[in-house]
Amino acid sequence: MHFSHIPLAVMTDSYKTTHPSIYPEAQRMVAYGEMRQAYDKDPSDNRMIAYGIRYIIENYVAKKWTLQDVEQAKEFFKTHNAGFTPFPFPEDLFKKIVNEHDGYFPLKIEALPEGTAIHAHVPVYQITAEGEMSRLVTYLETLLTMIWYPMTVATLSRRARDLIQDAYNKSVDADGFWSLESRLHDFGFRGCTSVEQSVIGGTAHLLNFTGSDTMSAAFYAQFHLNGGKPVGNSIPASEHSVMTAFRTEKEAMEAMISEFGQGVFACVMDSYDYQKALDAVLPQVASFKLEKGGFLVLRPDSGDIVESVLAGLRAAEKVFGADVNKKGYKLIRGCGVIQGDGVSYKSLGQILDAVIAAGYSAQNCAFGMGGGLLQKMNRDTMSFATKLSHIVYLDGTKRDVMKYPKTDADKISLPGVLDVIRNEQGIPMVHPRADNYIPHKDNILQVVYDHGKVPLSATGSTLPNFATSNHPNGSAVNEPKILSSPESLHAWSKFDELKERVQTEWEALPKMFDPISQELRNKIKHVVTTGPF
Repeated sequence: MHFSHIPLAVMTDSYKTTHPSIYPEAQRMVAYGEMRQAYDKDPSDNRMIAYGIRYIIENYVAKKWTLQDVEQAKEFFKTHNAGFTPFPFPEDLFKKIVNEHDGYFPLKIEALPEGTAIHAHVPVYQITAEGEMSRLVTYLETLLTMIWYPMTVATLSRRARDLIQDAYNKSVDADGFWSLESRLHDFGFRGCTSVEQSVIGGTAHLLNFTGSDTMSAAFYAQFHLNGGKPVGNSIPASEHSVMTAFRTEKEAMEAMISEFGQGVFACVMDSYDYQKALDAVLPQVASFKLEKGGFLVLRPDSGDIVESVLAGLRAAEKVFGADVNKKGYKLIRGCGVIQGDGVSYKSLGQILDAVIAAGYSAQNCAFGMGGGLLQKMNRDTMSFATKLSHIVYLDGTKRDVMKYPKTDADKISLPGVLDVIRNEQGIPMVHPRADNYIPHKDNILQVVYDHGKVPLSATGSTLPNFATSNHPNGSAVNEPKILSSPESLHAWSKFDELKERVQTEWEALPKMFDPISQELRNKIKHVVTTGPF
């Protein structure tokens, strides 16, 4: 069964279906989502990148419910309680979604523009539900909270770029900075749990670099998010199976050079004995490589990652020679090294430090990050959470709501309906919204879903039948119906615009900053003082 055939009513945690029956009756409820801490609790940098809401909206939230969905869910809930007994679920509300709301989930979602650079505690999205449907305000929490994943990948990738860019500033001449875009390569496809994860995480990485072997993400970003303009690229490369298929490593390398030697290509060097391949095999193929005139990238894939890179650089310098750039660092002629095994944020910094200490320019090195980029993280890496923040009871009484656990101050949530407004320095700050619920004129939270209406794409698909393509078995994909957007809904930006936004805003933010405005602090103090704590 394809995931798209699972009824939307069950795309949440079990206990969510019990909450509509126990929430107090209300005219309006508001909830929001935020990252509560810096990446990996880093005390020196709490910046992060908001990204990924579009995929969730287009592929899940904006899909139309049907009576069949409700009936399938009903059948499921008949046996979902402990002992395989009936489980409570809001069948009446589900049916009203179909019969009275044209099948679209009846609430409004505001979100930061994709690619916005922020600090911890800035709301990434805000949900508003009204009337009897207010009881469903947090029903979509499970789906929306999954934005933690692309946000964490995008933030990690950008932090890695900072490390590499710092090394470039120290050791690379201005005319070599063009290569920065390709220095961190996405090797993570095979480490993902699904193709969908590769697309979501892979596009998050492409906000910061062009290098990617995760073609699912590069394809999606190019044709669905960027109007057909290329977003990611790669180079020809060998693998161990290719190298060991030949009688000797020399023959394998010669085959690579013969086929790809006029351009940039990579050759894995440690199928047998890495040092021997560097000392004995590389000199044997050097003249053939020079004859072809291309750029050879040596790839170690085992051993101590720092020493492996240095060994490759030393061997390449010995065979091909090196020039000293204007900053005093050696740049090897027509050859470099890519380390793609065991690369993490920490080890990346260690390698770069060692390379520069050895007198080599960082331009000599590229890096491939696989599981460390797309897999070795979780929701706690930056502590994403969605929390109720405001309620208007049935009698019209308004109340700001916040979580305030005495035993864990890191889990305190924000009260009230919220705006995100840039201060004079352009830094996104969190403010309380006016009592009339009208957003501030400078509020940067944008409506991305409103009772079935979603932003139009600035690009649209550039492939024929891209949104209505068929599965191999001939059945059509059930795509969401995208309704005409009112003026209040902004169009989704092109992917290139997102990249530019990330680059500009990230570098403009201070590394550490508290984005809670004084007005919101006053509200928090009032809620804590008068609330049931």
